[in-house]
Amino acid sequence: MKVLELFAGVGGFRVGLENSDREYFETKWANQWEPSRKSQDAFEVYDYHFPDSENINISISDITDEQFSKMDADMIVGGFPCQDYSVARSKKDEKGIEGKKGVLFWEIIRATKNIRPKYLILENVDRLLKAPSKQRGRDFAIMLTAFNNLGYSVEWRVINAADYGRSQRRRRVFFFVYRNDTEFARLVDERFEHNDFIFDEIKYNEYLFHTGLFATEFPVQKTPVKNRYAFYELESDIVNISDNFTGTFWNTGVMRHGKYYSVDTKPDFSGKAITLGEILQDENEVPEKYFITDPEKLEKFKYLRGPKRIKRTSADGHTYIYSEGGMAPYDDLNLPGRTMLTSEGTVNRSTHFLKVNGRYRLITPVEAERLQDFPDNWTARKRLSDGSIVEVSDKMRMFFMGNALVTEIVRKIGDFIREIEE
Repeated sequence: MKVLELFAGVGGFRVGLENSDREYFETKWANQWEPSRKSQDAFEVYDYHFPDSENINISISDITDEQFSKMDADMIVGGFPCQDYSVARSKKDEKGIEGKKGVLFWEIIRATKNIRPKYLILENVDRLLKAPSKQRGRDFAIMLTAFNNLGYSVEWRVINAADYGRSQRRRRVFFFVYRNDTEFARLVDERFEHNDFIFDEIKYNEYLFHTGLFATEFPVQKTPVKNRYAFYELESDIVNISDNFTGTFWNTGVMRHGKYYSVDTKPDFSGKAITLGEILQDENEVPEKYFITDPEKLEKFKYLRGPKRIKRTSADGHTYIYSEGGMAPYDDLNLPGRTMLTSEGTVNRSTHFLKVNGRYRLITPVEAERLQDFPDNWTARKRLSDGSIVEVSDKMRMFFMGNALVTEIVRKIGDFIREIEE
């Protein structure tokens, strides 16, 4: 199966798919571009590991329709930025639609139009299902409508990696998008016994709780959460959806033929999650630079992780109290790690702060890679444009992992796709 990886980062989707079946999933094209940086570090790490594919280091917006149409990809994968997806009529009052400038989701739609892949696997932050705050769910409804208008269906699930045995409490929404003329789509329609996908709660629940991709690979408790479900028929007009959408999205759902059903589900995993303590390196291997001995830094972490009530004044002169609850003075080694952010390793509240054998320290880049199920030292080296191999800074390695995904989630999605294809 030929794969195009968009927003490739350091190759999380590719690592996951190759862990599923290196021979079956062949990533032939990859695009990675960091617009705010002169140095293209993530691309250079990707190119170091995967010199065999066509690795494109330009803005996705600069890849032409003709270039996309020459890519005979069976599947597109990528974790794209969370942005404002509102749309409007084009300026000349034509039928065309204009999304907000620079919103990269529309580049995925453009690639899909030109390539017509069988499948897409996409990933985003879970708040996408409730964005924006003033019209909750609108952005996701726009996305579903865009795929429906191209003849695709979408199945989604919010997955906390730790709920399925991994070592990080990282919640992300994953989408399985499939073209409506595929054999898999035909079997789904056959199961529903109606090509219009009419609302039948029993059959929808059968799909979402038993037979769909996420139900198969990431089991949930078989009883829906009481009163937490929604059925909605989308308009085909994206502008009307943008202006008027009033539906609800729960953490699990499927959209077929313009109709979606969404329910709130709870994970059903009998195994035990990997703990933070289990992924740590041997303390004898941890360089001294990761240990915190400076009393001022220790006091700063104590303050950052403690409760706060601070009097503040807004820009318009309004006085208010900013409050923040306390958290444990250091991370519990008997639990999975917390969600990594791109600021990991700096002195801030979100950084993992450890106490091991009576000493305080930060996590190492290798431990950050393990939290995302990457091989050890995956981000240690990069290939420059002149072919030379150089070391990557710790700061950039932590940044990469804060942006990455848990590759084992992708591996299981790959297992399902390979099975239905075969």
